[in-house]
Amino acid sequence: MRFLLALVGLAAIVVIVLLATNMLRLSGTPGSLPTVKIEGGSAPSVTANMATVTVGTENKTIEVPKVSINKPGQPAPANTAAAQ
Repeated sequence: MRFLLALVGLAAIVVIVLLATNMLRLSGTPGSLPTVKIEGGSAPSVTANMATVTVGTENKTIEVPKVSINKPGQPAPANTAAAQ
């Protein structure tokens, strides 16, 4: 990888020296964009049939277990069973 980087750097230095000593002359002509005519036509049409989604709510009662956390050294509350 270092070799390629050194080679590119050396080539750049050679080109700069050649340009500075007028041993290399670069000349070009300005380019132009092509002319384009747009006539008629139409954009494509797309039809999408989407599904309908009905969202509703419903009231329910869900039984959730009660969780209590006891720090070490504290007695368990009287209304809960000790972990087995």
